[in-house]
Amino acid sequence: MRPPLWLLAFIYFMFLSLIVAVWAALGTGSAIFAGVILTLLLLVIAVMGRSEILVDEEELTIQDAHINRRFIGEVKVLNAAEMKLIRTRDADPAAYLAIKFWVTTGVKITLNDQRDPTPYWLVSCKKTEELKNTLCKQL
Repeated sequence: MRPPLWLLAFIYFMFLSLIVAVWAALGTGSAIFAGVILTLLLLVIAVMGRSEILVDEEELTIQDAHINRRFIGEVKVLNAAEMKLIRTRDADPAAYLAIKFWVTTGVKITLNDQRDPTPYWLVSCKKTEELKNTLCKQL
């Protein structure tokens, strides 16, 4: 999942207002320099804002976290309303959250590992049914 274009455009608009302020205070050369730096920063934000969900025969990997698939219990698909509640009011502070605010749907992956204090993973995902079917296959 990548950050949506509307979000990147909004961030760039904010950067442009900063560039105008730099231009007004320091001149054209400084504004060009600030424009180059902030454009590069936007590219870094776009790359760092990505999220990748990898599932193989052995484990589930999301960003830097991974868990063996034998510890995965129930996988529940969440619609936008359910996701909003579990992200906020009904959240468990011990849960692992791999959420992106621009993705409204997701899955709740309950863990069955007595040694792990994490009760579940909450994962933002656009293809929720596909992820659920993949995780539940051969468990």
